[in-house]
Amino acid sequence: MKKVYDFLKEAGTYYLATVEGDQPRVRPFGTVNIFEGKLYIQTGKVKPVSKQIAANRKVEICAFKDGVWLRVAGELVEDDRIEAKKSMLDAYPELRGMYDENDGNTQVFYFKNATATFSSFTSAPETVLF
Repeated sequence: MKKVYDFLKEAGTYYLATVEGDQPRVRPFGTVNIFEGKLYIQTGKVKPVSKQIAANRKVEICAFKDGVWLRVAGELVEDDRIEAKKSMLDAYPELRGMYDENDGNTQVFYFKNATATFSSFTSAPETVLF
């Protein structure tokens, strides 16, 4: 999982895919954190993506860096604890102008039953489960 985290941090931007009814939705994200041995992402409860995840916890993210792409498929589980939110926001202090662990809007999720696949045109895929 650390390799997945490092790749996402270095890539800077990854794309999160959800569904809304029968319509796929993809948008750029940039937050990733490891807290208590789990890979976390962050959003706001007022955003449509929050409602999409609530309706269907299965998501996929994709990032690209230096000729390698990473796809992570899994389920997102909300962690409503202040400590989890604070850990994420401490890792991204630039978000504190929009989010606070006590604001009722900040939302963090960790991946459960995740499969991460590193791929490129020049090497065999590598899979990491967490």
